[in-house]
Amino acid sequence: MDLPFKEISGPAALPPERDVKHASRLRLLIVCLELFLIALLSAVWFGSAEIRASHNLWVLFFYNFPSQFLIAPVPHEPVFLYFSKYYSPALVTLFAVTGTLCTETLNYTCFKFFADLEALQKIRGNRWVRFTVNLFKKAPFAALWIAGFSPVPFYPLRFLVVLARYPVWKYLSAVAFSRTPRFYILALLGRSIHIPDMALGVFFLAITILLNIPVVMKLLKNRRDRRGPNRGKMEKAR
Repeated sequence: MDLPFKEISGPAALPPERDVKHASRLRLLIVCLELFLIALLSAVWFGSAEIRASHNLWVLFFYNFPSQFLIAPVPHEPVFLYFSKYYSPALVTLFAVTGTLCTETLNYTCFKFFADLEALQKIRGNRWVRFTVNLFKKAPFAALWIAGFSPVPFYPLRFLVVLARYPVWKYLSAVAFSRTPRFYILALLGRSIHIPDMALGVFFLAITILLNIPVVMKLLKNRRDRRGPNRGKMEKAR
């Protein structure tokens, strides 16, 4: 027999304010710890020549965090090619995909935290954002698979899955199904060709520069925009 349904409305349906604040603080703490972890791993990678030259597969696993977190400033492909010279494509793919899935879990929680901030709620209401999200919802898994397998930038999809409220387990499944063949092809290529370390270093530097050009251009543009009004005020004062 069905139990009588008791309608809950008004303030009683909402969680206590202290619970909301506690949950918000906990989420903030988790995001801060995630950002600290990425900063620490990045510092270790760039600060230690011994680690960068290491053949240990755990270095490959942990390198996925700074190279695939949010909008990563460094590429992952040259490092995968490097490790492929010393290990089988299957083993390199296993460590690369496992590290990627861990990193994408952090990406999902971080993007969700920032998307839920009141200051960013206007983004959801933007006409172009709504259009993009609705377009993504028509075939989310296919979009994720294509972006994850092809060399196109993947970071916009990390934000889209959060805006579209795409379940994290489906997101990670799409990442696994798309990244696994991509990483295996890279590892197979690195195993077959044996690219010299110097060439991989140049490749790494070139991609890093290309990845960061838009960021640098944006910073320079903002700097010029800030200087413009100040320069006009100084000329008027003269």
